[in-house]
Amino acid sequence: MMHMLQASDIHKTYGHLEVLKGVDLRVEKGEIVAVVGASGAGKSTLLHILGTLDRPDAGKVFIDGQDVFAKSSRDLAAFRNASIGFVFQFHNLLPEFSALENVLIPGLIGGRDSGQVRKRAEMLLDMLGISHRKDHKPSELSGGEQQRTAVARSLINSPALILADEPSGNLDSKNAVDLHNLFFQLRKDLNQTFIIVTHNTELAQMADRRVEIRDGIILH
Repeated sequence: MMHMLQASDIHKTYGHLEVLKGVDLRVEKGEIVAVVGASGAGKSTLLHILGTLDRPDAGKVFIDGQDVFAKSSRDLAAFRNASIGFVFQFHNLLPEFSALENVLIPGLIGGRDSGQVRKRAEMLLDMLGISHRKDHKPSELSGGEQQRTAVARSLINSPALILADEPSGNLDSKNAVDLHNLFFQLRKDLNQTFIIVTHNTELAQMADRRVEIRDGIILH
């Protein structure tokens, strides 16, 4: 089985605070991995580094066989847009745009054909059960609908990897369960790979593998 992601000896310090102290993580293609741990353990820092939103002080990250931090800043930004999808706790939808427009944006930034991007966006919204809400702005959507829109946006460029940071942390229990089930359906339908930082016990138990980070290291 091919490694979708391999992180080796990742270190990160902010000021005098050593947040990550030599993290190693390997994730296979099509795997769903839950990253758990107490607040301040380094979960979100690790996710930001894996997603190339931040650089480690030391260590390497390979995604789909590519040494991501060996790339120039411009090439890394293009790689991130094309190969990594993000789902955050607070969805980060742009309030002035409709659900469909929010989903389109990463595809258009990537320079893809606008007609093809729109077709895929509409397909994803339909797959996620919210195509009837595509012309509504985020303020007109429920919390669950907003998060499904964010998931569709994360998938628009057919990324190799989805990174989710507390994706159900702002949802009620029913919408949280629906979102968790959706991730596993997407894995089944699209062979998607997920790394999910979560405090949700049920989601962590559903994952193929649960990885605990404590005091900046991964417990095995």
